Amino acid sequence: MAQAAIDAYDPPGIRLGIVRGISYGLFGPPGTFVPQARSLGAGIVRAYVYWSQVEPEPGRYRWDVVDALLGQLDGDEEVWITLCSSSPWATRTPTDFLPPSPAHDLDAYAEFVRRVVRRCAGRVHYWQCDNEPSNTDLLWAGTADEYVAQLRVMHAAVKETDPAAAVVLGGCGYDVLSSEAGSEPWRFFEQVLRGGRGAFDLFDVHLYGDAAAVPAHIEAVRELMRAHDCLRPVVVGEYAAPVPFEFPDAQAVMYEVFAKAFAEAGGQVQSTSQPAVQSTRELAARARQDTPERRAMAALYARMPQLPPRLQMFMEGCPPELEAGRHRINCRQLVACTLEALAAGVRRTLYWNLAPEVPGPADPLQIMHLMFGKLAMLGYRDGELAVRHPAADTFALLTAQLAGARRVARVRSADAPGLYAFEVERAGQGPLLVLWNRCDTAGDTAGDTAGDTAGGEDRPPVAVSWPWPDSAATAVDAFGEPHAVEVRDRMLRTVVSDTPVFVSPES
Repeated sequence: MAQAAIDAYDPPGIRLGIVRGISYGLFGPPGTFVPQARSLGAGIVRAYVYWSQVEPEPGRYRWDVVDALLGQLDGDEEVWITLCSSSPWATRTPTDFLPPSPAHDLDAYAEFVRRVVRRCAGRVHYWQCDNEPSNTDLLWAGTADEYVAQLRVMHAAVKETDPAAAVVLGGCGYDVLSSEAGSEPWRFFEQVLRGGRGAFDLFDVHLYGDAAAVPAHIEAVRELMRAHDCLRPVVVGEYAAPVPFEFPDAQAVMYEVFAKAFAEAGGQVQSTSQPAVQSTRELAARARQDTPERRAMAALYARMPQLPPRLQMFMEGCPPELEAGRHRINCRQLVACTLEALAAGVRRTLYWNLAPEVPGPADPLQIMHLMFGKLAMLGYRDGELAVRHPAADTFALLTAQLAGARRVARVRSADAPGLYAFEVERAGQGPLLVLWNRCDTAGDTAGDTAGDTAGGEDRPPVAVSWPWPDSAATAVDAFGEPHAVEVRDRMLRTVVSDTPVFVSPES
């Protein structure tokens, strides 16, 4: 693809954004969320829209969800819609939620896409064809070839209706990035790229866990595209940390829970021939049923005090010191993952996620809540998104520091192999330097993943000297606290730990 074409869909400049969640307006009225994301500095927002929401019956269209989203826009933000082919009448697997599946009639699917894109009248910049389709247990009940067929139809319908909009290939998730080349998830995406190379403009990769793995993950998907002669710009449609599978001791207990749940269900793991249907009605009916999953999770909570601290911190009602520690890891990794992705040439990143799907207390007896429930930046108060968690403050700080950013580069130091240093070029203001130290000590179980996300803050900081173009500097860390720096003879001197520090010329 020529550079001009790349820039048309991946314009110069950097935008950080947030995903609303997976079910906007599906389990309740479509509430307001764009102003809250905008208040954190988000320049791009992503939401899901389901075929079932727009065309609940053949030929009958409802626009309440789409119009609720459009009514919140002020024109400064970019908008990304993940359009999901879930329908109780139009798709192979009848459901209004999950899993999306192939349309019975591709012409009907094309008309659905055209109608939605036309309704948005150029206000949506990115249209994504479903999400993480290689996850065929839950997020796509079809084959790779069937996904390609639908992707091609969507691409043609979007370009016919809004030629300036970009089509995003469904996200490459943890199932792919954690697997080996040649595995089933990789083969799925290889088949998609082989058959759909001309039917997408951007490749979406989802990054959960260790920030240090981000460059390798991004390069892996670029190599995959190069191998099929369809290199496209990479966008990060989801990222967040920490998650339980980062920590071996927590992961071992998680596997025990999953094994117990599947064993009690008779060992039946769902496949595309037996999709794990999750319609809104079925989920509501099962909400408090005594299922194998809920029994296994209840047993986990019953022995919570004996569990590894790195698993407890993901659970509701954990000790306050573990809750605070998880928040600190979340903030540090938010900054680290963002900088790693931007330095790898990505221009659009979206954090997962803004807030819980609906107001009300969390259900701790869901495995998905254990995995991802505490990543939300905001919470509800009296039905409104009015509670800010620490990650929200760090995200707002990060977007302010990166305002006007045009380029991010990592600079390595032979004298300090654990030092992470990122130089940021910003339009209209001086340079920005972001520093942190990652300690990977052989045999140190406190640092087995994520650059010692759990225990690194207990180690003493390391001294850093760095060339500095100005006569003075000011610094703040990822938690918004002032950080001491000194400039002598055009050298910046400070100490850093695993908490990222932002250094700017003194105003």
